[in-house]
Amino acid sequence: MLLLALVTRRTFESLIGGTLVGCLLTSGFGFFSAFTDSMLSVMKDETVGWITLVVGLFGALIALLVRCGGTLAFGERVGALVRGRTGALLATWFMGLVIFLDDYLSALAVGSSMQRVTDRLRVSREMLAYIVNTTAGPVSVLVPLSTWGFYVAGLLEGVGAAPSGGGLALYGSVIPYVVYGWVAVLVVPLVAAGLLPVFGPMRKAERRARDGEVAPPESPASDVAFGADKAPSNPRLSNFVVPVGVLIGASWVLNDALKGVMVAVALTIVLLLAQRLLSFKEISESFFLGFQSMVYPLGIVVGSFGLRNVNEDLGLTQFVIESVQPIMSGALLPAVTFVTLSLIAFATGSFWGVYAVSLPIIVPLAQSMGVSLPLSIGAVVSAGAFGSNACFYGDATVLSAQASGCNLFAHAWSQLPYAVLAAAVSTSIYVVLGYLL
Repeated sequence: MLLLALVTRRTFESLIGGTLVGCLLTSGFGFFSAFTDSMLSVMKDETVGWITLVVGLFGALIALLVRCGGTLAFGERVGALVRGRTGALLATWFMGLVIFLDDYLSALAVGSSMQRVTDRLRVSREMLAYIVNTTAGPVSVLVPLSTWGFYVAGLLEGVGAAPSGGGLALYGSVIPYVVYGWVAVLVVPLVAAGLLPVFGPMRKAERRARDGEVAPPESPASDVAFGADKAPSNPRLSNFVVPVGVLIGASWVLNDALKGVMVAVALTIVLLLAQRLLSFKEISESFFLGFQSMVYPLGIVVGSFGLRNVNEDLGLTQFVIESVQPIMSGALLPAVTFVTLSLIAFATGSFWGVYAVSLPIIVPLAQSMGVSLPLSIGAVVSAGAFGSNACFYGDATVLSAQASGCNLFAHAWSQLPYAVLAAAVSTSIYVVLGYLL
């Protein structure tokens, strides 16, 4: 799959190719039936259904906010407040820190909000997508009251690391040791302020943007495609702030991004009809145009689930863990855990799945070897955050690229050096902490 991605620079086709090869390994000449059965099981998956509705409705909400001029008003207000390129990038980083409840929510809300601002300042879409992505999953793992925190807390109770009801308390003690999350998030302002030089493919992207071409080839449609050119001449800032505020608040109160975006879409439609900004027909057209814009990223998410399934059939995660167990020592357990699971998460696109498989192994292993339990769990959580941040077809990566209006491969390829840099620093810190603790 990775080879196909590098050669073709196409993500969906590479996922399908990798999945077909996996089915050939598991089923021989019956690979095609195995592939169709796997894809059908993916489409029946409740999680895939949830993602389809959440992402599609987010697309619809974004299209409505663009069409009514809400994003234009927000862009103009933020543009008047921020001072130059550095200010815009730091504002994007800050928004990512604030919207920590869910990585999907963060990626889609921040990317779509800041795209117009960074375009005006000739910031490459790759740079915008990098900051959006790095403040999605890596920030969510640093906050107990997030979808990631709740999920890991439940797993910790399930494996006996914490008593019933005590998972969040244990997760709170783990957060200081989620090293990758801290390092990746702190690298962003260094890049934004120019303290860390722009390097790798990102340098080429920034040069292109300074010449006036902010988006790489084959990027998603701009907001003009959603009717930004038909927006009112005096757009209201409240038509952006109120729906987004309700989106975040409802997602928090209802503890579900799907219910939150449904409430936000319904409120936006009522607001637009009450103000007579759009007719019911125009609202309907914008709604479906926005939903349609998310079909390709949803296809990639479905393809990634298919690859994940075939990797599970091959026993990849269990095989890798069992292969590295003999070389694990107490002091090196956190570092080896982080590196091993990071590679698995990057290759499989399964982050929460890696947690579910590895925590029942790492927790008793750490306890038997006398290694700090919060440190060991932190290494596992960090690995999932790295995978979410770096994987070419991870859901947060896909959504960050889409919301930022950036070609997916261009985003994944340009941000990879920064993710690897943060991972290398994190590995070194885990080695030191392993010996100290």
